[in-house]
Order: sequence, then structure tokens, then C-alpha cells
Amino acid sequence: MKKLLIIVALLSGMSLMADEVEPADTINGVQVWADACMRCHNLREPAVLSKRAWKYSMQHMRIRAGLTGKETRDVLAFILESKTDGDAK
Repeated sequence: MKKLLIIVALLSGMSLMADEVEPADTINGVQVWADACMRCHNLREPAVLSKRAWKYSMQHMRIRAGLTGKETRDVLAFILESKTDGDAK
């Protein structure tokens, strides 16, 4: 019973935190993409990776590039918005 209460408390706290997250800003995402990503490598076209792979890659690069959570969300929003319907991935 105690474990169930802890799980419920954690899940409710997680939903509260999710509601407090700022919406992504794709304009800022463009700027961070150009500034932060180009420091170390050439930029990739959004079509190169699937949406799922971009999400995974951005979490990895958040750590490697020292991006904030907001910067990561902004860049990811820009990338995903830039993907076309014709992308195979």
C-alpha cells in the first residue's frame, strides 16, 4: 500500500511539472541550432533522422552541448516542424 501511495504521489507531481513547462519557441530553436550545433559539426537536414531519432539525439546533445531544457525543446520543435510530410522517416 505504501508503495502505491508513493507511485501515485510521484505521478501526480510529474503531471504538475509537465503543465509548468514553457511551450517551445521555434524562432529561438533556429538561433540555438545555428549557434550551438555548428560549434562542433555541420548541420544535418531534418529529413536525415526520424522524429524518434531526433528526440533521442537531442537528449544526447543536450548533455554534450550543455543545452538547457528550454533550448533543447526549442531546437527539437524547430527540427520537427521543419520535417516535411514527404520525409520517409
